[in-house]
Amino acid sequence: MNTGIKMIEIVKGTLDERIIRLLQEQYPITLGELSKKLGVSERTTRAALLKLQSRRIVELEPLPDTVFIRLIRFDFVFVGRRTQYKFIKKKRVRHEPEEEEGNDDIMYG
Repeated sequence: MNTGIKMIEIVKGTLDERIIRLLQEQYPITLGELSKKLGVSERTTRAALLKLQSRRIVELEPLPDTVFIRLIRFDFVFVGRRTQYKFIKKKRVRHEPEEEEGNDDIMYG
């Protein structure tokens, strides 16, 4: 039974997914707040938002001193495998040689 309603597919692990999920949680939000929460520059965020605006997913509402972002569509399906956003460096643990107890060196005598 196909109703003809097409869901918007958003790939998991992309900047688009992160933007949409933040917009679903918080409104109103400005461009500056959004880029700060995403941890990317305003320029990168604005470029991604313009792409989403061309797909009629979000709307940018410019005001004299700021830009608000509004989510227009809510029919999303997130597809693909979730990937890690950034590389996590594992800390190496250095094992120091343990001192022997009962050391009878001249210095300890």
